[in-house]
Amino acid sequence: MKTLIAATFLLLLPVGAHAGCTIKDFAITNFTPGLASVGSSTRITLRGDLVNHCAEAAAGQIRIDIKDDKGTVLQSKDVWPAGTGNVAPGETVHFDVGRLFRYKDGMSAFTATITDVRIW
Repeated sequence: MKTLIAATFLLLLPVGAHAGCTIKDFAITNFTPGLASVGSSTRITLRGDLVNHCAEAAAGQIRIDIKDDKGTVLQSKDVWPAGTGNVAPGETVHFDVGRLFRYKDGMSAFTATITDVRIW
């Protein structure tokens, strides 16, 4: 029985270690969407900074939604700005994820929200 309890504790230990950082510990700052004409096409830029306010290194996932003037989501992507790396406490990682999207007529609103936190 002691072995079962010890094995269960060791199995759940990593989950407890991840409980320290939450979505509220991260912030998106300086989010600046933009459209630029390049020849006959339009390029999207979606720049910003992801800031870790948690006491430990962790990574934040963000969701970018592009909407039309009626609020209908035209495109959406979830991205990890730091890739599979953690952001140190108090540090910032810069991102520009515009290349993941294709321009379509009617795009009028760009939003970025934090959707998940993970320790790699």
